[in-house]
Amino acid sequence: MVQELLSKNLYLCQEIMGHAQISVKKDHFFLSGFTWMASRSLSCSHIDGVKKLKGLRYRNLSSQIVGKFSRNTQDISQDFELPSAYETAMEALSTLITQKKRNGTSAVNGQNQKLDRMLRYIKILGLEEKIAGLKIIHVAGTKGKGSTCAFCEAILRECGFRTGLFTSPHLIDVRERYRLDGMDICQENFLQYFWDCWNQLKANISEDLPMPPLFQFLTVLAFKIFVSEKVDVAIIEVGLGGKLDSTNVIKEPIVCGITSLGMDHMETLGDTLGQIASHKAGILKPQIPAFSVPQLSEAMEVLQERANELMIPLEVVAPLTLEKLNGTRLSLSGDHQLSNAALAVSLCKSWLRGTGNWKRLFEDAYEEDGLPQQFLRGLSAARLSGRAQIVVDPLINASGGNKRVSGDLTFYLDGAHSPESIYACARWFSAAAVERKDLSLSSVSSGVETTETAWTKGYIKHCHNKEPDKRLKRILLFNCMDARDPQILLPKLVDTCASSGIYFSKAIFVPSISAYTKVTSATSTIPSYVPGKDLSWQFNIQRIWERIIHGKDVLDQDLKINASAGLPPREFLYEEASRYCPEDRYFASSAVFPSLPLTINWLRDCVRENPSLRLQVLVTGSLHLVGDVLKLLRR
Repeated sequence: MVQELLSKNLYLCQEIMGHAQISVKKDHFFLSGFTWMASRSLSCSHIDGVKKLKGLRYRNLSSQIVGKFSRNTQDISQDFELPSAYETAMEALSTLITQKKRNGTSAVNGQNQKLDRMLRYIKILGLEEKIAGLKIIHVAGTKGKGSTCAFCEAILRECGFRTGLFTSPHLIDVRERYRLDGMDICQENFLQYFWDCWNQLKANISEDLPMPPLFQFLTVLAFKIFVSEKVDVAIIEVGLGGKLDSTNVIKEPIVCGITSLGMDHMETLGDTLGQIASHKAGILKPQIPAFSVPQLSEAMEVLQERANELMIPLEVVAPLTLEKLNGTRLSLSGDHQLSNAALAVSLCKSWLRGTGNWKRLFEDAYEEDGLPQQFLRGLSAARLSGRAQIVVDPLINASGGNKRVSGDLTFYLDGAHSPESIYACARWFSAAAVERKDLSLSSVSSGVETTETAWTKGYIKHCHNKEPDKRLKRILLFNCMDARDPQILLPKLVDTCASSGIYFSKAIFVPSISAYTKVTSATSTIPSYVPGKDLSWQFNIQRIWERIIHGKDVLDQDLKINASAGLPPREFLYEEASRYCPEDRYFASSAVFPSLPLTINWLRDCVRENPSLRLQVLVTGSLHLVGDVLKLLRR
């Protein structure tokens, strides 16, 4: 008997898992693979009181999903261990990783061969005809495709449909990739579908058909889940590119969408915007409606050319306006979300018309300018972790009676990792940091803060024209993968924030916990630090940061440090950034920390010791880093 624990999702309105009868025979586990023997009656019970009705069967899960932590779920998580069956599934998934790092070479040579193999995997699982029966929204793009898919899911769920959402990557647990009715799939059902797919594929592997690499398997699993769960709509986010992506075995979606395009994954998609757009346009299909947000001319020309070849109209969707939203505030923050939300609205309208549901629900009452209430509720309820997300540290900011016993520690998390997304992240943080009421829709003036900050000869100087708020410190917590270019990302971040009068007191550079070669779960063991950890990449990033701050190279090119080196004293937080001593390898504006857990604990200790201290920590540069921070904050 395996009892599913209370889900540790960041949102209060989540599932309470049910029970499942599971029988595991030890002789069914082999070195070459894993076999799962389980009852077919697995099920998950929910706390939302959903009633299955005919027609529109799954009416409106809670629209108000609050991004806060539950103290009760944290207490439970510390008392139990993750079921070994789930750990075994994660170990099995890890064996499917064929690349040692993000820009490595896949073991599966030839992209066309990859799609051919995808079709063969689908045929083995008996999903070919069933996938054709799914009513799919297919979304590609460089930035915003996850947000657009989340908006689509929430809108159509508010319209009363049973929704399935497949996105990537996951931040904490692989089950985040699969949402049913707005909820991550529960462990019992995940394990059932996982081992069903695993065992059938394992039994049919051959020399020319090995087990699928990780993302291909996860994509096949998505189709298996959505077919088995009989969803009314499946919203599928492209993983990488479009034309040769594993999701592009979808032959006849109801509608396709292209989000904002930019320069990313160039080692795979090409080094020009036109080449990248060509890959994205690969999801467009004959006779299938297509929509795009406004694009740069080089990208739009390629998209339009492909649409003309297919003889389909490509509708360009303008961002939503305040008037159109009718006072509704988007649940996902940032000006850029207005474009993502507008695309989602168009995709959902097209899906409703294509499936014959628009007139039945709305009777053409909203053909022109207005949005149905279901759409507005969906736009205000969509959620996507790690993108423009604000998390108040639950351990530091828990209620302690009338007297505050510690300062404030708030994390601003955004997994931006391209120049375009870093720009959007900086604009969002600049607005959120000054607590603008309309931060998702308005620009920010530079005269909001009580301390004016000026840059003179590359140094930070504080001009006390107004009484400074000595309690407020803004910290950058940053890491990026070595496939990214911090020489582009960091200046873009600093300049964009500075244009709104937002400056960082300190920058902390730290290695991520997550390994590209291993799939972990929400409760995987996290070491405080790894002795002998190579921090040369973090010191390289620090060197770039110091050059931005001081206008010159101040670090030894050969500077290295062992992970056992001590953390800076808490006084480091209060020192002027202009105080630095390159000879002693001391820099008051930044520091390299040997591990993320030590960093979080150091920040917590700082605010515990000073009740008047208020820390705003921007975590960005990597979705891996953001996921690791969220994982640590949940413990």
